[in-house]
Amino acid sequence: MIRHLVHLRFRADVSQAEKQQLFDRLAGLADRIDGVLDFQHRANVSVETPLVRGFLDMFWFDFRDVSVRDAYLVDEVHQVIGADIVAALEGGAEGVFVCDVEI
Repeated sequence: MIRHLVHLRFRADVSQAEKQQLFDRLAGLADRIDGVLDFQHRANVSVETPLVRGFLDMFWFDFRDVSVRDAYLVDEVHQVIGADIVAALEGGAEGVFVCDVEI
């Protein structure tokens, strides 16, 4: 199984309500995808890896297989709400840090 992990560094002026709305939309998308076994969100997580050091919001999807994960990311996240997320991020698209972890 693959865990797709995404860290987001939001602009300082983005409210908690705006963040919650984005994550609610992500959770709604996850519910529609058969390959997603789990969706979780953690706010204000301390991240120490060199490229993403600091306090960031984090969400992840657990997928049964890579092909389902790839189709989901391209067709849903990037096209449906990708622009909303990028608009809320510090540094635009540079505020998104992604990694995959096999579990």
